[in-house]
Amino acid sequence: RCQPVDDMSDPGDGYIPSPDELLPDPEARPEFYEGNEDAVAPPIAVDPGGGSEPVTPPAEDPCASGASLNGFPCTNGPDGPIYNHITLRLPASVSGAEKHFLINPFGLHYTEVTASNLVKVNLAGEVLDGSRHPINPAGYVLHSTIHGGIEGAHCVMHTHTTAGVAVASLASGLSQSNFYSAQLHDMVAFHTFEGITIHAEEGPRVLASIGNKQAVILRNHGLLSWGQTLPQALAILWTLQRACEIQLATQSMGEPLPVPERIAAQCTRDALQFDPRHGAGQDVFDALVRQVDRIDESYKT
Repeated sequence: RCQPVDDMSDPGDGYIPSPDELLPDPEARPEFYEGNEDAVAPPIAVDPGGGSEPVTPPAEDPCASGASLNGFPCTNGPDGPIYNHITLRLPASVSGAEKHFLINPFGLHYTEVTASNLVKVNLAGEVLDGSRHPINPAGYVLHSTIHGGIEGAHCVMHTHTTAGVAVASLASGLSQSNFYSAQLHDMVAFHTFEGITIHAEEGPRVLASIGNKQAVILRNHGLLSWGQTLPQALAILWTLQRACEIQLATQSMGEPLPVPERIAAQCTRDALQFDPRHGAGQDVFDALVRQVDRIDESYKT
């Protein structure tokens, strides 16, 4: 369905303005909006900080939006065809006090993920929509920790791309030495590798490592982002991925030229591409959806 293209190639100059947030459409997949009596595990309390105002989650059909997002990793070629995790939390307006989220079904390649086979689960890992598909335990534990512990985490994306894992495996980590990493000044958190993320007791340590930072490098493991909206999470992860790719290319030729701290801080302030008041990646998300649509729109089914 989705054919590989140039690896995360740059669609523009890094500035990503965008229109206002969307509102949820409860008629698109009614089974995702029914009330639920199942108990939900209590969230791990953490203050995401930053003083940012809550943002209304995207409200085009969350199923179609989530499914389209699962098409984007095709740009990474064969990296982790079923093992990466993308989750989208349903808004409180449809799930009440409980927190429910959609996750890609485990065992399906990204090209097989559609709106109708996304799995709806709660924070306890219980499947709520009668799906016949299993979910990845590692994906559930890691993502439910973030959805449950960070109030603004509407979307969580985690990948194992070659560039991402390579930089995550460097003792020096991400280098502040290129256009993309300069836009992530003081935005990247690091979490020490503790093995496959299937143990709930790691959750509090993950949250402590993340704090209020929305770009995360899981050491020896891969990249992660969380966002107040789906496009924001994508914009952050895309920028982090590009920073890792450029770093690897640079280091293959020689020593990277550092970007001074003052300039990097200024770049992050000037870019505004993650700020909900400036669109938070909606334009890039829409462009990528159109790209997927030109290849195959079956993910909407």
